[in-house]
Amino acid sequence: MALDDLKLSATEARLGAMVMPDVGCTKEAREAALGRVRSMGLPHRRDEYWKYTRPDTLVQPDAPKASVLEADEPLMFHDVDRLKIWFVDGVFSAELSDDLSLEGVQIDRLEDVCCKDDHWAEDLYGTLEATGHDPVQRPLAALNTAYAGDGVTIRVTGKPSKPISLIYTHEADDSDVFLHHVVRVESGAEATILENGPAAARFNKCMEIDIADGGKLHHVRAQGRDHERRAMTHMFARLGTESVFKSFTLTVNGVMTRNECVMTLTGDDAIAHVAGACVGDGDFHHDDTVFITHDAVNCESRQVFKKVLRNGATGVFQGKILVQPGAQKTDGYQISQSLLLDDDSQFLAKPELEIYADDVACSHGSTSGAIDEEGLFYLRARGVPKDIATDLLTLAFLAEAVEEIEDEELAAEIIDRLEGWLTRRRQA
Repeated sequence: MALDDLKLSATEARLGAMVMPDVGCTKEAREAALGRVRSMGLPHRRDEYWKYTRPDTLVQPDAPKASVLEADEPLMFHDVDRLKIWFVDGVFSAELSDDLSLEGVQIDRLEDVCCKDDHWAEDLYGTLEATGHDPVQRPLAALNTAYAGDGVTIRVTGKPSKPISLIYTHEADDSDVFLHHVVRVESGAEATILENGPAAARFNKCMEIDIADGGKLHHVRAQGRDHERRAMTHMFARLGTESVFKSFTLTVNGVMTRNECVMTLTGDDAIAHVAGACVGDGDFHHDDTVFITHDAVNCESRQVFKKVLRNGATGVFQGKILVQPGAQKTDGYQISQSLLLDDDSQFLAKPELEIYADDVACSHGSTSGAIDEEGLFYLRARGVPKDIATDLLTLAFLAEAVEEIEDEELAAEIIDRLEGWLTRRRQA
């Protein structure tokens, strides 16, 4: 059977098991997204951007079951003063969530968008996802736009006094969740969005982010807890003049995680940073796929990804910087590194630069190696046990990625969680 036939068969089998939500004002965008899915077909291992990650369990009709972890420790950001928006198996929980009123921000459920005249999100829903397929097709993002059952729209008009926190909890071992969020940061506004929680047995999330001139958005995400979960996330961002977007993701546990980030810098002097730290043990596959387009003058982008892998874990990084003609004075930096704590783990990297301007400073680097033996010897010579010394060097390795978080309180909590994960694995 030809590959095209395989993709067609898999696509129709997946679509046949799904029902599009009846949400009037987004119906046109959903139907257009469904058309994109059918024309592209769902991903196959032989697709260029899926050769390192098997998409089988992400596209099959039924979600593989994932046991729900009963953990003693509280969820991430537990002690942070924040506005909590809670989803249980992909459904908004008014009981667990805070009141959605907060100065400087307008928050609505996705299903309520159509109940308001001329809602700002109607024209944005699906728009950035639709343009994010050029030159790389992202059919699972289009699938999300077509079938997302819930989500929120967030319009930042000022500077909210506390972060907006999206919390995803998982109760059913066969939950198959699609969430779609739309974020608009107006000119001169600034906010922080937090995300955490295992979400579902299989999770497909899309976030579209439009940042106007002079707007700023900070995004910190934690993926962890339930190890058997599978997640496919997409983040599409468009940046205006002198705008700033900084995103950091921590990932621990999860049998399969793929995070895609597509950013386009459309206004001069924009800044886009995306970073990630992951620690994986055993049956763990983690894929970061990033595509940043510079389409304006004097813009800055950074991609900083660190992965710690052991006991056969696999890490993947696919990162690209595209500098369009006329995007002079571009400053593009990309680094992806792995720390392999045994001979069974592997790190697969595909860094790319594509440049059509002649006055730029762009660099990329990718390394993979074992623990620093000299540093390990130095610590052990001063009485530090080998396991603890290894953990200290691991945290030092991850530090460059964590330093991308501007909020010191949030960065400290990320470090605390990493230390806790390493300690539990050491004592296991």
